[in-house]
Order: sequence, then C-alpha cells, then structure tokens
Amino acid sequence: MIDFSQMLTRLIVAMVLGAIIGLERERVGKEAGIRTNMIVSAGASIFTILAIALPYLIADSPENALKMAMENGGYLGIIASIVSGIGFLGAGIIIKNEDRVHGLTSAAVVWTTAAIGVLSGLGLFQFAIASTLIITASLYTLRRLNVVERVRENGLN
Repeated sequence: MIDFSQMLTRLIVAMVLGAIIGLERERVGKEAGIRTNMIVSAGASIFTILAIALPYLIADSPENALKMAMENGGYLGIIASIVSGIGFLGAGIIIKNEDRVHGLTSAAVVWTTAAIGVLSGLGLFQFAIASTLIITASLYTLRRLNVVERVRENGLN
C-alpha cells in the first residue's frame, strides 16, 4: 500500500496540474477556471488513491489485499465512476442559446482534468505532466488559430 507521504504527493501534483490547465481557462474568462480544475483534479486523485488503498484497508493481510484487488475489479469501478460523475458535472457547464452552444470546451477540459487527477492518483506523474502540457498548449494554440481565422473571415486584416 502507498504511504501517507506518497498520497499527499499525488494529491499535490494533481492540484498543481489542474491549476495549470485552469489558469489557461481563467486567462480567457471561461466558466471553469483555476479553482474548478484544481479541485476536479484533486477529487479524482483522492478517489483514485482510495481505490488503490481500499483493498489494503479491508483485507486481513497484505497478501490477501493483493489477491482481493486482483480478483475483484470493483475497486477500479471507483475510477470508472469518476469518468461518468465528471461527465455529469461537465453537462452543467454546457448552455445552448438559440443557434450556439457555450461551455462545451470547458466541460471537456473539466473531464480531461479529472483524467489527469486519476493519472496523478495512480502515481503516473510523467504522463500526467506531459498530458497537462500538451492539453494546455493545444488549448492556447487552437484559441490563437481560431482568433486568426475569425479575423480572416470578417475581413479585419
């Protein structure tokens, strides 16, 4: 089982990575900013750590805990529940007005931030950090390209 310091490290990494993604969203005034993404990532990390620790907490010995975890995929169901739960949360961000849909990217970002929290909770720090950097860079780059495209469409050279 992972010890308290490992749990704390995983939680802090999740929060920092969530805040990085949230910073990009907050800079452009979107609905889900630093606090939302940081807490979503932290929550996903906490639930993931719980999924890892639970077999050890309820088993009568470490050997039985490993056997329990291998024979019962229910602990992984906690991670699956994160995916659907955050999807529900993201649905609350999406608003449809007449012909336009607002908040779809923010909802997708919240959902993806939860995945980064899961990665951090599992201790997959390299992939979590790389994912954060790639997603943040993509959001920034695609926003810049979208602005350039809108300027061209409107003839505002």
